[in-house]
Amino acid sequence: MFDSVLVANRGEIAVRVIRALRSLGIRSVAVYSDADAEALHVRLADEAVRIGPAAARESYLSIEKIVAAAVSTGAQAIHPGYGFLAENTAFAAACDAAGIVFVGPPASAIDAMGDKIRAKLTVSAAGVPVVPGRTRAGMSDDEIAEAALEIGFPVLLKPSAGGGGKGMRLVHEESALREAIESARREARGSFGDDTLLIERFITNPRHIEIQVLGDAHGNVIHLGERECSLQRRHQKIIEEAPSPFLTPEMREAMGSAAVDAAKSVGYVGAGTVEFIVDGASGDYFFMEMNTRLQVEHPVTEMVTGVDLVEWQLRVASGEVLDLTVELNGHSVEARVYAEDPARGFLPTGGRVLALSEPADVRVDSGLYEGLVVGSDYDPMLAKVIAHGRTREEALRRLDHALGRMVLLGVTTNIPFLRALLRDEDVRSGALDTGLVERKLDSLTSAEIPDDVYVAAGLERSLQPHGDDPWDQPGGWRVGEHAWTTWRINDVDVRVRGEEVVVGAGEPVRARARREGADLLVGSRRYAMARDGDVLWLGHDGASWALVEAEFLVGAAGGAAASGGPVKSPMPGTVLVVRAQQGEEVTAGQALFVVEAMKMEHTVTAPVDGVLAEVNVQAGQQVALDQVLALVVSHEE
Repeated sequence: MFDSVLVANRGEIAVRVIRALRSLGIRSVAVYSDADAEALHVRLADEAVRIGPAAARESYLSIEKIVAAAVSTGAQAIHPGYGFLAENTAFAAACDAAGIVFVGPPASAIDAMGDKIRAKLTVSAAGVPVVPGRTRAGMSDDEIAEAALEIGFPVLLKPSAGGGGKGMRLVHEESALREAIESARREARGSFGDDTLLIERFITNPRHIEIQVLGDAHGNVIHLGERECSLQRRHQKIIEEAPSPFLTPEMREAMGSAAVDAAKSVGYVGAGTVEFIVDGASGDYFFMEMNTRLQVEHPVTEMVTGVDLVEWQLRVASGEVLDLTVELNGHSVEARVYAEDPARGFLPTGGRVLALSEPADVRVDSGLYEGLVVGSDYDPMLAKVIAHGRTREEALRRLDHALGRMVLLGVTTNIPFLRALLRDEDVRSGALDTGLVERKLDSLTSAEIPDDVYVAAGLERSLQPHGDDPWDQPGGWRVGEHAWTTWRINDVDVRVRGEEVVVGAGEPVRARARREGADLLVGSRRYAMARDGDVLWLGHDGASWALVEAEFLVGAAGGAAASGGPVKSPMPGTVLVVRAQQGEEVTAGQALFVVEAMKMEHTVTAPVDGVLAEVNVQAGQQVALDQVLALVVSHEE
């Protein structure tokens, strides 16, 4: 076994690998960019090496810097985690050239499975079923059109290079085919520098089921059962589970054998995943691709098999013989916690973690701690919460309850969306397919803040000390009863008088509030609470709300501002483009700025016709969530 291993990654996966190294008595070396100087993986490692600025291409994607860090610290091996360089053939080869063990498959296996056309031809030759289609390299538009007519509509166009759904086009009829081919080539060329396309039959009601495989350098390959990953949005997984509620023991054995054959066809070593698309009606399954690395969702396999996949990655990389016997025990479900706002179209968020409490009775893979600044430089995944149960129902229930107990204030997350998805009837029954989330998106997300939260915020504001002078009291001094005080909280008037609260135009409610440590108790409901300047954060049942307060005069009626006002950034990120100047006349919907975060661009537009009275940012500037970019004064003001 190795004495020292460098972890070429960040966030929760780097923390997870470092903890595995510690349990094995192996010295860990972390690498970090300037943005991650205070990250948890840096704090936990035995040694940490700075590898560059925040930009991934200059740090976590720099083969030269990472290999140099391994050499300088005496690391014998490099664990790549997932993402970044985990499936980079040149990186695996560079490790080998430097005499450092790459904890993963040989470069030849990465190369063979990295191109979808080559991968399909390789596994097909090994007898693994593939989706009917045409996968010949260098097909012209005419040849792709001819293949579509042979296969029959609907068909799916897919780039040979890359992934993540980019360049994919679903075509239902011949009349739309040519335009779809042109569009798919254009996006593939822009995203991957390669416009080679393949075409295959589109599977209706598809389920995404993958098989975990593990191989050693002595020719042994086994499978560790399957994971169901059908709950996804825009080809990005959200909730994963093991085993699949769809597979029979016979299907599991057949798909497991096919996955082992696929891995053996490329001389696979280490942990990998063979992904299949399964026809939900017929049960037919077809090879999609192979991920030549550890998967984000590997913990659910670990929970039902009792096998530590990271430990076995290290063991087989050091030359040990794979001698595992695998049995499935119970059921496990994982939810990915992201710094994103589902109510804003899943735009990434960010901020400083003001309060954190992670459930202790389930597994949590996390890179979080109180005080951590969540920026916009990298993927927005913060943590994974994984529950195990004797049955699927028990595992789903435990995961839902665990997410409800999680407290994370200071950063808006997708936890309420995850809980709504876990409670969906089709999810509970196991009637899954890859389109379920998109079909039900409106019922799974909400931008509304409950009135109870406004009540809590108003009462909390009234609990703040205001000195001994009666004239300083927010309700004003009176002989007899208190006067009403109106607060504007997130553009909603909240009127408070003693224990009475009126939210907007609603009816008065009575509630008693008190502080208990860092929490706020309103009646029988407990809120986690934290302040960040003029923003009050409240958390309850896994949800959190950022509440911006502004005091009105005693008895003021309040009311919305005129239709103009500040133009705010929808997410933390970088201003790429400024399209209008101060003093310029603008119209409603006119593009004013382009903000980029985590490789996602968002155009910020003018809310009304008016004049751009202020422009507060410039191209290249970093901005925070809801930071004021400009001020538009309406012609009616």
